[in-house]
Amino acid sequence: MVTLQHYLFLSAILFVLGAVGVMFRRNLIVILMSLELMLNAVNLTFIAFSRYLGSIEGQIFVLFVMVVAAAEVAVGLAVAVAVFRQKGTVDVNEINLMKW
Repeated sequence: MVTLQHYLFLSAILFVLGAVGVMFRRNLIVILMSLELMLNAVNLTFIAFSRYLGSIEGQIFVLFVMVVAAAEVAVGLAVAVAVFRQKGTVDVNEINLMKW
């Protein structure tokens, strides 16, 4: 039988994988996908606790997180395309837009 601990363990693994991707990857697109993985781990936690406690609030929070994630994808990809057009790369170590 699948318990709350199984969901929380899976969520922790997904969150750690996303955090490792954000910290150690250099491609902007991969970093954005890692952020999405972290948001999905949080969504899984909300759903697991919502089911465990028998309330609907966790599912409502998931809807809000999904809206924020969709906005993040739209803005993030627009920024990535703009940076690629200007610099010719999406490697975050080579992008210095704040320098004169």
